[in-house]
Formats: sequence, structure tokens, C-alpha cells
Amino acid sequence: MKKIAIITGASGNLGRAVVNKFLDQDYHVIGTVIAKDPVPLDIKNEHFEKVEVDLGSEKDAEKLFDKIISDHGVIDAAVLTVGGFAMGKIAETRIADINKQYKLNFETAYNSARPVFLQMMKQKNGRIFLIGSRPGLEARSGKGMIAYSLAKSLIFRLAELMNEEAKGTNVVVCVIVPSTIDTPQNRQSMPDSDFTKWVKAEDIAEIIYFYCTPQVAVIRESMIKVYNFS
Repeated sequence: MKKIAIITGASGNLGRAVVNKFLDQDYHVIGTVIAKDPVPLDIKNEHFEKVEVDLGSEKDAEKLFDKIISDHGVIDAAVLTVGGFAMGKIAETRIADINKQYKLNFETAYNSARPVFLQMMKQKNGRIFLIGSRPGLEARSGKGMIAYSLAKSLIFRLAELMNEEAKGTNVVVCVIVPSTIDTPQNRQSMPDSDFTKWVKAEDIAEIIYFYCTPQVAVIRESMIKVYNFS
């Protein structure tokens, strides 16, 4: 029986790379996209399911994950890549800006991670990967990104709390902390940067998959920094 992986934000640069990696490793993959997603995701593989869902809605997220569990009976891995970004110093950042980033980066993660975590606790096995950021981890990196940094900082605490609850099981929640990811969008917005120092989405996907293999089953590291030369 194939293992089951859920990838949220499957049409994004990182999401697509993770989908392809897990498909290459013989997983059955469920990838989430938003309704009327402007980014096409046309993956021709019988073991890939594309589902539309608003992960900002707790009700819609629970309905989706209940169906996945009903259909497959198990969730082996979940990589939760949905999120958003915004610049803004304190002078420019209103509570509405913070709430928007909170919904984009934390609520979508929690609405996905919670039902997956509860299922994995029943199984006593599984890996959840949340996507953190350097601004969420280091105050000095978050200068000028107040709302985004505050929202992302909660991702780290969520992983810590889940891992505390999961002690005694083989359920592990990891936070991937990448430096700048080499994407067409980032190249366009930062054309004068040294792209060789950025980290590729495919390399992050390789690391995520590696942490799902038996070789690292004994590792309980909750934070994985992927900084390349940055």
C-alpha cells in the first residue's frame, strides 16, 4: 500500500516541488489549491489528487481532512506550504495588517495541522512540516516586515507545543526555515541579487522527504534551517 502525503499550496513553487518529490518516491499525494487558482497545476499522475479548499476556513479544512482520512485511513506526511508575505515597518502596520498575515500564515497552517496531528496521534506515527521563515525566527531579519514576522513566529511555538503533546509517539512536527527561495517571482523582484546563494525549492523538497525516511526516524529536531550560503 502506498504511503499518503498531503501537500497544501500545491500550485506554489515549493508546493509543486514537494508534490513531484513525493510522487517520485511512490507516495499517493493529495495537493490542495484555492478555488479558481490562477496558477495552473496540471500533474499527470494517477497517484495525484488535486482538491480545491479554502484552508482559511476551519470548517472547510476539517471537512477535507475527514474525507482524506475516510478515503485512505492514514496520513503519513503533511507539508503545509500555504502562506503569504507583506512588507511594512511598525509605523505602517495596523492591527488589520497583522490580522491579515495571521490568517494567511497561521490560521491556514493550524486549520490543516490540527486534524492531521489528531489523526497521526491515533496512528502514533507521522511527519508534519510547517514552513517558517527567518523573519519569524530572528527579530533582526524581520525588520520592516512586522505583520509577517509576528504571524510566522507563531509557527515555531505551534511545532513546539505539538511535539510536547506527541512525546512517546513517532509523530514529529518540523519547521522548515528557508532563506530566500530561488523562484521566478523572487528573481524578478530582486534582480540584482546573487541567485547562487539562494536555496532551490527542489532542494527543500529533498530535505523534507529525507526527514520522512526510516534513516532519520530517531531524530526529533523540530527546526530545520535551509540557508544555503545566505
